Amino acid sequence: MELLVAYKEDPAGYNMAKFISQNLENENGVFHGENFDLVILSTPTINADWLEDKFQYDGFIFLSKHAAESGTLALTCHSTGNFDIAKFGGNPKQIAIPHPNIQKSYLKNLSTNHELFSDFQITIEATHHGPTALKKPTIFIEIGTTEKQWNDIELCNSISKIILKTLKSPIPNYPFAICFGGTHYSEKFSNEVINGEFALGTVMPKHALDYLDESLFLHILEKNIGANTALLDWTGLGKHKQRIVDFLTTTNLEVKKL
Repeated sequence: MELLVAYKEDPAGYNMAKFISQNLENENGVFHGENFDLVILSTPTINADWLEDKFQYDGFIFLSKHAAESGTLALTCHSTGNFDIAKFGGNPKQIAIPHPNIQKSYLKNLSTNHELFSDFQITIEATHHGPTALKKPTIFIEIGTTEKQWNDIELCNSISKIILKTLKSPIPNYPFAICFGGTHYSEKFSNEVINGEFALGTVMPKHALDYLDESLFLHILEKNIGANTALLDWTGLGKHKQRIVDFLTTTNLEVKKL
């Protein structure tokens, strides 16, 4: 069973949680659904490395706002982790266990209903921010990009309905891949997760590859147990191309260039 998690001071996350919980039984602050539960935290979700001290679930789905300096309207979904310092929650150089099947199922459902959100870009984001220390899979589902969208009740309710549809349906077990290269909002990896064969585990963008050493590489592999493929944004690896290839030759991962 999954636990949906929102922060009460995050307007988008709280609005989604409010809609999802409206017909659920509240037992001491835990809203019980048929195949998921939901909690609303008094502290930010990016700092929720403590969750398993109180809640034991198969995975954690965080409902959140998304902000971007560009102001581009976006509906995003991403795994968590820090490749270097812990600037926004979690621990330095720690990668969380990704939630690839949930991510792919949700984004495919979102894309199928894109006409409802025609002004929005539907995209994955590269792995970033906390929490990083949970022992079960984690994923962030986010609504962007300004306060107008975060407080748009109709928008938040529509996204919530797609989350509910995703969780009420059987979640397929997709082959999943670790991803290297590209930008923070990778068109190649987003297209793969929505239209391609693979779900995505950890996504390490080009700007983070400076931090990739053997220790971090092995840590990423450890957190992506079950991945059988590495997807490379071949033109988005820059000066790191050969080093990534050399790391991957020490593994059993099939390498595919996008």
